[in-house]
Amino acid sequence: MALNLTHQTGAAAIRAAPAPGARAAVFAASATATSGATMVRSGSSQSLRLQTQTVEPAQPQPSDFHQAMAAPGREAEHPDVAGEEARKVGVPVFVMMPLDTVRKDGSALNRRKAVQASLAALKSAGAAGIMVDVWWGIAESEGPGQYNFAGYIELMEMAKKAGLKVQAVMSFHQCGGNVGDSVNIPLPKWVTEEMDKDQDLAYTDRCGRRNYEYISLGADALPALKGRTPIQCYADFMRAFRDHLAPYMGSTICEIQVGMGPAGELRYPSYPESNGTWSFPGIGEFQCYDRYMLSSLRAAADAVGKPEWGSAGPGDSGSYNQWPEDTNFFRREGGWNTEYGDFFMSWYSQMLLEHGDRILCAASSVYTGVPGVKVSVKVAGIHWHYGTRSHAPELTAGYYNTRNHDGYLPIARMLGRHGAVLNFTCVEMRDHEQPQDAHCLPEALVRQVANAAREAGIGLAGENALPRYDETAHDQVIATAAEKAEEERMVAFTYLRMGPDLFQPDNWRRFAAFVKRMTETGVRDVCREQVEREAQGVAHATQPLVHEAAAALAN
Repeated sequence: MALNLTHQTGAAAIRAAPAPGARAAVFAASATATSGATMVRSGSSQSLRLQTQTVEPAQPQPSDFHQAMAAPGREAEHPDVAGEEARKVGVPVFVMMPLDTVRKDGSALNRRKAVQASLAALKSAGAAGIMVDVWWGIAESEGPGQYNFAGYIELMEMAKKAGLKVQAVMSFHQCGGNVGDSVNIPLPKWVTEEMDKDQDLAYTDRCGRRNYEYISLGADALPALKGRTPIQCYADFMRAFRDHLAPYMGSTICEIQVGMGPAGELRYPSYPESNGTWSFPGIGEFQCYDRYMLSSLRAAADAVGKPEWGSAGPGDSGSYNQWPEDTNFFRREGGWNTEYGDFFMSWYSQMLLEHGDRILCAASSVYTGVPGVKVSVKVAGIHWHYGTRSHAPELTAGYYNTRNHDGYLPIARMLGRHGAVLNFTCVEMRDHEQPQDAHCLPEALVRQVANAAREAGIGLAGENALPRYDETAHDQVIATAAEKAEEERMVAFTYLRMGPDLFQPDNWRRFAAFVKRMTETGVRDVCREQVEREAQGVAHATQPLVHEAAAALAN
């Protein structure tokens, strides 16, 4: 007998219809706005009917964007761009800019000469473009609706003149507290002031620790930010970016990556490095203890007739730095593999999916109809303890991926409904390089995500999780991203990260060879030695630019 469950939790709605024999319901908790529209979508299971309430951001008004897109006489691009686009067969390589590319007041670039020299060098090496974080904490720092994109406009103009494309990341998270965060850029002050007043706007763990990296998805529908909901703030920010950067949309700016959580990734902040809270390869902790998340959990438990399941998350799931076998919930045949575990993980992961869906609805309302611009979403490469049955670190991050349950196909299908690209990390890693006692399997994880993207019919892009300048890492990326049948290749790869180390002579020569091998896959068959000779020529020709960039970036 099919089970039909419906409840309202403030702004949450849940509806599920499992097939006979199914052990638990799958929950969709969605925010509603006064103008919310109801939609019914097919989920990852044939038995699942998912009813959601989506936040409808304010409709865009006639703006400078539409005038700029229609205005004649726009400045011509770098003369090579059109020809290069036509010749592309391999995988285009983008380079991630420094986290502090734009000054904290948003007015201009940091190290302008270094940026200019770096862009010229990247173009000479054959890179397709750059990726840059557009920080919420910089561009809307002065107050709600007060946007300053001056520094980003300066960067776009420089990229256009250099003939480079730009992937712009809508970074709605804090910079600081994660792997590789070398600077601190908090959320806008007017946002953190509201979080100070109501600390349940922050993600919270079982011990009550608040995390200010990103606003809790439990508050997506609450008008807690000076009268706007977080989703409305994100939509307004994306719209303002589109309008202010209109002359570059579709010509220079080719991609909008929409931030959805800590580090810009669609996940919970389950493994924060700040203050030594977590260290690799700990399992992390569930982040469901703010009152808005708990309210939804209680309603979900009541809906399945198990109110005792709704008071908190799993009490035996351990702490940040424990390992799966240290806990009753994550051990080999632990609580994760019970009816309760399935209930909790279905609710927890679906909350994350619905958060992503809401933001992509907002992004689609802004960027649909902008030619030449695609939207992407970043998913974290949580490869440690992947070889265990429970995949504990993935579960605490919100990915319901276990030995028995595919956690990435539902994400891929959600992205597919919006035509978004899935951007995945750890593409450079090999299994044998990682601690074997932690059951790290990055290669198997990348294969699983690639299969999910292919089944969902969406593009897969990649990036390296950690800075690597060695040929071993380059070979792994090329084998994973480029040296495949054309339909299985990644649509793009973003190289982490521009800085003084990249421009060291040996690193730069290896990078030039890497770009050539990535972008010329399928164009011609050349031996490794020939590629190395050509890369050496690039390195020699760009030596003055590279020296200038390295010196300026080091200051």
